[in-house]
Amino acid sequence: MTAMSDTPLQSLQDDVQRLLGRCLLRLQHYERALKAIVAHYAVSGPTETLMADRDARIADTARKTLGLLVGELFGSGIVTNATESPPEPIPASTGSTLSIRMGIALNLTDTEFAQLTSDLKDLVVLRNTLVHHFIEQHDLGTLDGCHDARNALVEAQTRIDHHLRQLNEWGNDLGRLQQQTAEHLRSEEFRNFFVNGNHPDGTVYWPFTEIVSALKKAAGELAVDGWVSVEEAAAWISEHYPDQLPGAYGCRSWRQVLHESRIFEIRYFETEGLRSAWYREKRGH
Repeated sequence: MTAMSDTPLQSLQDDVQRLLGRCLLRLQHYERALKAIVAHYAVSGPTETLMADRDARIADTARKTLGLLVGELFGSGIVTNATESPPEPIPASTGSTLSIRMGIALNLTDTEFAQLTSDLKDLVVLRNTLVHHFIEQHDLGTLDGCHDARNALVEAQTRIDHHLRQLNEWGNDLGRLQQQTAEHLRSEEFRNFFVNGNHPDGTVYWPFTEIVSALKKAAGELAVDGWVSVEEAAAWISEHYPDQLPGAYGCRSWRQVLHESRIFEIRYFETEGLRSAWYREKRGH
């Protein structure tokens, strides 16, 4: 921008510079807040690597442009009634590894979704214009050009401030939901699910239960030719894991636990005329 001796023109140029700087600072604040939301609205992966995965997601998000951030948010963090919502946060198991999938989404009507999509695409265009093309579009060497530039920047600041307020509302909602999630994770209900695999609806996620783990450990200690007596395993578990009882999982007996879990095979052998139940872990478990 060329320095001019005309005081009114220079005053206008200074005003344009001030407004442009303010818009760019607000856009940077918007991008920073959006990166925080994109990095934290969803969590997934094996529990062993959950923190490392989160840090990697934060680092990856930090490198993304506003356009990429907006594109990632739509269809996952922001959805419409016509879009398939993210799956419910249920655990998945691969062998003995537990994975957690949990996400928060803003669900809009089709009309709201279309409007927000258009608004945010316009914001991305506005950002790119201010950063790369603003001086090309306005003749800042004339009074009329500076007036037009100032009016454009006042309008741009109004639009950016609207999006900032909207984003702050989303961030506040996300913070509240994260707080509620943290309280749930500390609840006895979640502990019963996480430690014992008992769902609130009364069903049991058997691969994740302590009682199945205890049965596997008993088999490791007591198995003969790959099979272990159910009676001996029950006695061993009673000594080493006294809180792990069939009744805690809605079962009447150890044989019912073995049957319901679908993780073990059960066979009956006769020894000295006495028939007894034995079990072993199925292949693939």
